[in-house]
Amino acid sequence: MADRPIRVLLVDDHQVVRRGLRTFLEVQDDIEVVGEASDGAEGVARAEELRPDVVLMDVKMPGTDGIEALKRLRELANPARVLVVTSFTEQRTVVPALRAGAFGYVYKDIDPDALAGAIRSVHAGHVLLQPEVAGALLAQDDSPGGTGRGTTLTEREREVLGLIADGRSNREIARALVLSEKTVKTHVSNILMKLDLADRTQAALWAVRHGLTD
Repeated sequence: MADRPIRVLLVDDHQVVRRGLRTFLEVQDDIEVVGEASDGAEGVARAEELRPDVVLMDVKMPGTDGIEALKRLRELANPARVLVVTSFTEQRTVVPALRAGAFGYVYKDIDPDALAGAIRSVHAGHVLLQPEVAGALLAQDDSPGGTGRGTTLTEREREVLGLIADGRSNREIARALVLSEKTVKTHVSNILMKLDLADRTQAALWAVRHGLTD
């Protein structure tokens, strides 16, 4: 339902952080905090129970960390979209989180209003990266679908890939490019195959890394 608040689950091992996030988010008319968890394992269990739309999750936590939790969340029947909110800026943390399925990666010093905007963006299906995070991705060259593989894409496939990165569905892409949904689905399959990517999220991240988005 379009008028239903975005249901958010908070996963962080620091109670003070969770309390601060909850305090801010609870004043947002279109965001509802439905639960909290103190580590990755509890976060996955709570996500399965509560079925949130978006999970705000730290990466470094005792026990099951955020990376492992991301992998488990993707296995759920209706996985929530995950926005990583962390203080860890190292490339060795950013890249695994995005590969594991995070839709966004922001730092804990993000402006509160920008955080609310990030939640809305991720909920809408967009990939959300702070500039510093995008820089870390551009600096690394060992991810699936290296730059050379992009040269095998047709011009139409590059157009489709750019729209995927904008969070468009197959139906929306079909309308934008005046194609049938079946044709768009074929293009998406070809893109994933050529770039050796697992899903649309990885495709969107590839597009961001290689400048195919506005």
